[in-house]
Amino acid sequence: MTDPRTYSRRSFLTQACKAVGAIGISSTVWNLRAIAAAANDAMRMGPVTSAGGVSAGDFKALVCLFLYGGNDANNLLVPTDATNYPMYSAARGGLALPQSSLLGITPATSDGRTYGLHPSLSELRNLFANGKLAIQTNVGTLVAPVTRSTYLNRTVALPPQLFSHADQQTQWQTSWPDSPQGSGWGGRMADLLSSLNGTAQVSMNISLNGSNVFEVGNTVAPYQISPYGAPGLSGFNGTTDPGYLAYNSIVNLPYTNLFERAFAQTTRRAIDNSALITSALASATALSTSFNSNSYLASQLQMVARMIGIRSKLGMRRQVYFVAAGGFDTHGDQLVEQSQLMADLSQSLNSFYNATVELGVANQVTTFTASDFGRTLLTNGSGSDHGWGSHHLVMGGDVRGGDIYGKFPMLTVNGSDDTDDGRWIPTTAVDQYAATLAKWFGVADGDMGTVFPNLSRFAQPGTYLGFMN
Repeated sequence: MTDPRTYSRRSFLTQACKAVGAIGISSTVWNLRAIAAAANDAMRMGPVTSAGGVSAGDFKALVCLFLYGGNDANNLLVPTDATNYPMYSAARGGLALPQSSLLGITPATSDGRTYGLHPSLSELRNLFANGKLAIQTNVGTLVAPVTRSTYLNRTVALPPQLFSHADQQTQWQTSWPDSPQGSGWGGRMADLLSSLNGTAQVSMNISLNGSNVFEVGNTVAPYQISPYGAPGLSGFNGTTDPGYLAYNSIVNLPYTNLFERAFAQTTRRAIDNSALITSALASATALSTSFNSNSYLASQLQMVARMIGIRSKLGMRRQVYFVAAGGFDTHGDQLVEQSQLMADLSQSLNSFYNATVELGVANQVTTFTASDFGRTLLTNGSGSDHGWGSHHLVMGGDVRGGDIYGKFPMLTVNGSDDTDDGRWIPTTAVDQYAATLAKWFGVADGDMGTVFPNLSRFAQPGTYLGFMN
């Protein structure tokens, strides 16, 4: 893999403009944006409180793992009992996994079925057995609760562009499908809790996989790094190079023009952030936990672990990370492709969990999956097509693992849980899934409506799904 740490000055500044969301943004441009956004939110949702009443003395990190393309969770979690496996096998046809290949699990609570995981998920099966992994079933984007009848008769609002990759990725990351949004629920959460990081220079929200809506707030912007470290300037022979010193002097000038000053401040902050992170990583104790160097997902998670390891040097008590893997749009050759994807997912997550144990923060780090949507139970020949509700994984020491949460769909095409072709109607909203994670992270009950404006549309109790301590 190419090491993207070095940039031309132009590409560095482009990256820097995306990355400078340090807490307490001082750039005039960002301040204008924040003031306008805050005013709009105040009119729309009422006043925003900060810190959620959480003690500033603890540390927590939330890691979003986005599976781009729409993961086929029908083969991630499979019923294996004598009633439901034949239904699964008959409907899936050539995509059905042999019953003998499935990795049996024993959930703490029973819904009358037995289950197995995809045969490539052996590490995750062990984490489930050890109580460090939970499965939340049939989650999806919703504007309001939906049944098959209300879906077919269009008597309830549905998420716009329901089976579109780009739209559903955005709606998962914003948790606000019926309102065009420039902010994500991870960003709005950081807006509330950023004071816990005090005067930390680097943003609470850090992306290892480029731009995303999830981490964008009204006052907090994500800082982008790569699996190899913070972006830095190239073309200079160190910080004593005359060209570097001249460039540094230029960005430190007292500009009076609004945009010149904003540009200089952005550049200055990006240079400082890069130097801070690079120095902290260089002086940190190396992790002994092994990661697969040939896996881009594993490399991202390894850098997350390294960044968590330098949290004290960065002044962090809360961090939100975004990592991602692609290739889940399996319209063809699904059995081979998904086997490889699941193996990478299982091994990478297992290494990351072991790294949190090594760092002594396993109970303070929670990793969760998200994806565009699920996929059809019916095959299109050698793959599956875009679906809706899907099953997701939540991993960490503070997870109530070893159990399956939510309502697993009846695997009946055109049955009560289906739109058509085995596109499951979600019985758990993204809002509820995300709010359960946000509550653990420190968002107060009274602030949930700020982060998840549609949360109150779903039945109570049930706002929090029970998979977190």
